[in-house]
Amino acid sequence: MQKNSIELDETDRALLTALQKNAYATGQELSDMLNLSASQIGRRRQRLEEAGLIMGYRARLDPARLGLDVQAFVQVQLARHGSDEGASFTRLLSTRPEIISAWTMTGEADYLLRVFCPDLQTLNRLIHEVLLVHRSVSRVHSQIVMDQPKGDAPLPV
Repeated sequence: MQKNSIELDETDRALLTALQKNAYATGQELSDMLNLSASQIGRRRQRLEEAGLIMGYRARLDPARLGLDVQAFVQVQLARHGSDEGASFTRLLSTRPEIISAWTMTGEADYLLRVFCPDLQTLNRLIHEVLLVHRSVSRVHSQIVMDQPKGDAPLPV
């Protein structure tokens, strides 16, 4: 899905790549990497932010150090597909902090959820006491992450 794409030159692409690796790089550090002045870097960054290409900056946290030892992907199939059912299920998703992201899908599952829980018991409660009892849900299939050989990578720019 492409929304109002913006024309990028090689310097913009290099800046975006650098910021995805380290969003807190200083103007001087970026200047040294890209062979531009810090003020030019600042203007480019501001333009990319204003254009909505840079949507924000976040700290990446270590789930294990937070006691979130179970990561799972949960596929949800709805029994009914009306707009009310979809809206109701979407509202439920927004109330559950352990569901960190959700996608609507083609194929057998209607939703794919990425979930972090402290233990299997908590994941089990989420599935059986929250998701499966929702009036629109007909089926839930979960897959527990054993390892992540490739972490969330920067977007290819």
